Amino acid sequence: MIRLGINGAMGRMGRAVGRLALEGGGFEIASAIDAASSKQDYGVILGRDPIGVKVTEKLAGRLDVLIDFSVPDASLARLGECVRNGTPHLVCTTGFDAAARKKIRDAGRKIPVLLASNTSIGVAALSECAGELARRLGPEFDIEIVEMHHRRKKDAPSGTAITLAESIARVTGRTYPKDFRFGRSGETGERTEQEIGIHALRGGGVVGEHTIVFASEDEVVTVSHRAASRDLFARGALRAARFLASAKAGCYSMTDVLAQPTTA
Repeated sequence: MIRLGINGAMGRMGRAVGRLALEGGGFEIASAIDAASSKQDYGVILGRDPIGVKVTEKLAGRLDVLIDFSVPDASLARLGECVRNGTPHLVCTTGFDAAARKKIRDAGRKIPVLLASNTSIGVAALSECAGELARRLGPEFDIEIVEMHHRRKKDAPSGTAITLAESIARVTGRTYPKDFRFGRSGETGERTEQEIGIHALRGGGVVGEHTIVFASEDEVVTVSHRAASRDLFARGALRAARFLASAKAGCYSMTDVLAQPTTA
């Protein structure tokens, strides 16, 4: 039984993770953390039987793994607590700046840390093959990335779009963000061979859509991923938590999770 903590426990994703953890077995929710603390039992909050856990503002002790769907400041606070008590940290929060991402990587020297801008297994596979597809198609194909999310999303471009961009950059001799154009407006001039465009759309209740367009003079190749519900991210996070709970100290990604066999 994996003793699981959830940071951002009262948010949409935190609740989805909690609900599926209780339904699927193999997990014991040992800690629920949120700025909006509550004296109500977390199991009851999730519409289930009481589990003997209240929502608190800090991580009290060591867990087998902490799943973090919160905001950058709260995530970094939990990271420090995880380092101090030796808890593996699955960071699913987005919107980190370069300094924060360095702190997360540095923590991997002491504890297992997995930074996932998107915990979808499908997106993990897309990210893994996006760079290879760009390499195989070659420089005659221009590349554009388009993402769309619900109107409430606060950061742009999405963490997933950045992950896809970095995957492509690694194998095509580009640098993120230097070689990327974030939207276009006015007299932009002709598109350069080196640039890759990233475009963020916001509206409605869209859970998440990501498309990579490869366009040459004569043909267009398009690969896309569409999330139908938040449950897919929760399932992917729980799969990543199983991986991280038994991992050694280090920095990991969803690609590492994808490489592990599963019987689910």
